[in-house]
Amino acid sequence: MTFVADIFRQSPEAALFLALAIGYWIGKFKFGTFQLGGVAGSLLAAVLISQFGVHIDNGVKAILFALFIYAVGFESGPQFLRSLGRQSIREIVMAVVLAVSGLATVIVFAKLFGLDKGIAAGIAAGGLTQSAIIGTASSAIDKLGLGADEAQRLQANVAIGYAVTYIFGSFGAIIICVNVLPWFMGRGIRDDAVKAEAEMLKGARIYRAGEEPALPDLVGRVYRIEAASGQTVSTIEAAASGGMITIERVKRGGKIIGVEPGLKLQSGDLVLIVGRRLGVVGLEDRLGPESTGADGMELVVTTRDVAITGKDFVGHTVGQILAASSNLRHGIYVLAVTRGGAKVDLFNDTVIEAGDVVTVHGVQEDLQRLASHVGPAIVASDKTDFVFHGVGLVVGLLIGLLVLRIGSIPLTLGAGGGALLSGLAFGWYRSRHMTMGNMPTAASTLLRDLGLAGFVAVVGLQSGQQAIQTIIHSGLSIFLIGVVVTVLPLLITMLVGRYVLGYENVAVFAGALAGSRSANPAFGEVLDKAGNAIPTTPFAITYALANVFLTLLGPLVVAFV
Repeated sequence: MTFVADIFRQSPEAALFLALAIGYWIGKFKFGTFQLGGVAGSLLAAVLISQFGVHIDNGVKAILFALFIYAVGFESGPQFLRSLGRQSIREIVMAVVLAVSGLATVIVFAKLFGLDKGIAAGIAAGGLTQSAIIGTASSAIDKLGLGADEAQRLQANVAIGYAVTYIFGSFGAIIICVNVLPWFMGRGIRDDAVKAEAEMLKGARIYRAGEEPALPDLVGRVYRIEAASGQTVSTIEAAASGGMITIERVKRGGKIIGVEPGLKLQSGDLVLIVGRRLGVVGLEDRLGPESTGADGMELVVTTRDVAITGKDFVGHTVGQILAASSNLRHGIYVLAVTRGGAKVDLFNDTVIEAGDVVTVHGVQEDLQRLASHVGPAIVASDKTDFVFHGVGLVVGLLIGLLVLRIGSIPLTLGAGGGALLSGLAFGWYRSRHMTMGNMPTAASTLLRDLGLAGFVAVVGLQSGQQAIQTIIHSGLSIFLIGVVVTVLPLLITMLVGRYVLGYENVAVFAGALAGSRSANPAFGEVLDKAGNAIPTTPFAITYALANVFLTLLGPLVVAFV
């Protein structure tokens, strides 16, 4: 045992990664419908490993959490800003209900069990996993006019109460948000996340890596001209019914010839037609038989995203654009238009905004012609724009340093809140300027998973030993009161959310519930279960509010206990 402790003292980073490895292994096991998950597993493993005595600098924890919360904000920035307004009233109420019920629970149990102000404030900080309460409560104790020894004793008790209750504060929130809530609602987080994503995308199917539709909307066919002999290319294209088509290649006498609108087709010509399935399939009667031998007729088509910035498009309606760009649209097939990641329904009166992204399909030459008029093509890349995101993180951390004082109460977003706010802003800016700020999905996922799991593992390694020792020496009463402070406000808020606020979608509900308790580990598990970013927007709203509301509990607990 001494040998292991010596290794961890010399290499605390080994303890951190061992906690992650064991934690994610534990998190894979299922007990009926209950599954611990990698984040909670990492916390549990870290508490066990902490008994060997591991010392990790707070800076490591701060860095990991900043990476996690910035990535979350960056992914959800566009959706978050669109969601603000009257429709976010539910999230505001959720945050208020949890803060009020948390305060009431702490005060009632402190009175029942005769806890002093310090222990009560520490339980609030740990049971509600709001570390800022330690600072606000300690500051409030200084203002009580007590003797120096008594003030120091109460402030020390704040730390003790926090250390004993914080670990279950994190763990319990995961259980409520990830396991109890879906059981209570009778549906899974993943199912409702997929449903909400489909509604947001208005039915558009998102294909994962390696997937493609068996019946694609855009197809290509080769026909041998017989019935259409003597007709021009433009005549055939204009007469297509059921969907737009384009003649991309013509082969005559074994040679590829140039395609122009006025080119007259001759009997025996092979033509490559590309377009919408309804327009391309079944043209035998109008053109001639479909040909299976198409040597030399191969053509590479590309699907590309183009950011709309051209002055002839931004601020104009779809009807105006269609009327003025018939030549530009030749050979170009619009698959979708998105705004901030959400699909835009295209009607004649739909106004195109700067930063909208059009997904188009066609040959490279046509796409280049389109991009020269519409705006820059968004080239997929596996490189992360570290200049953009480095600045984003710095801005967020600087915001976290700001302190607003209401009387003697200091209010601050902290590094986590600042990084979240910056991530939201930089994510929104990226959605308006798609040629900068690239962060591949894999990179963002790594930041989220490693950042959050690493953060909770460091918490467990730092406080696990002290928490266990305090429980052994002081009995279980503080720990058990902390369990109630963790669970009861979440259950009350869950009931209010379901029966008063009318939450129906489990993924959205879970995100809002985790955020209202500023429960980042729980949110990480919710996000993992969802498999998409649907829970992020409600979490971001309630999390920002909870950072303020819960921070205020410190002096309130000191005042009322």
